[in-house]
Amino acid sequence: MQNYVYLVGDPEAHTCVVVDPAWEIETIVRAAETDGMTITGAIVTHTHPDHVGGNLFGQVIPGVAELLERVPAKVYVHKAEREFLKGFGSDLKKVEAGDTLDVGRIRITFIHTPGHTPGSQCFYVDGRLISGDTLFIGSCGRTDLPGGDPEEMYRSLTQRLMALDDQTVLYPGHNYGGPFSTLGDERHRNPFLRFASLGEFLRAMGGGRVIIP
Repeated sequence: MQNYVYLVGDPEAHTCVVVDPAWEIETIVRAAETDGMTITGAIVTHTHPDHVGGNLFGQVIPGVAELLERVPAKVYVHKAEREFLKGFGSDLKKVEAGDTLDVGRIRITFIHTPGHTPGSQCFYVDGRLISGDTLFIGSCGRTDLPGGDPEEMYRSLTQRLMALDDQTVLYPGHNYGGPFSTLGDERHRNPFLRFASLGEFLRAMGGGRVIIP
């Protein structure tokens, strides 16, 4: 699936959180330990199995459940998708647009970006945006899966994310076009950010399916 998993933390406080820990939990924990960091939380862009674990095409992905077996962490998910993560009890924390999480001196701001799923969210961290499956380099997330909404995707892209500074560094959820970009580059080169109207965007999405114009 070419997923990216990120560790976001403060080297002075020696604490970090993991973004979308679905794959290779042992590698994630070892990477944090190598950097002298303690994992205190997992922040979830959305609850598809390739981002949090579960059953994907018959393959069982350990994900968040295995992470919590290894480290005592809290899991932060948008309130619209709380019901899709079960069994974590008080370790599960609901968040919404504008909420923040401090990891040492590092502040993470939650940006609600529905469209790919109802509770999709991005994380803004000191001039950087971790965008999950909302915005990719050169494209955007699918809207033809259950819970997808192309109108919401258009608003998330054009109103919520494009309100950020052009110098914001973009870190997507999958390696579909490279490891990073900037919102300024995407504004000028990404075809899904260049439609003049919602109607044009919906026609290009083919009723929900992503079609590169």
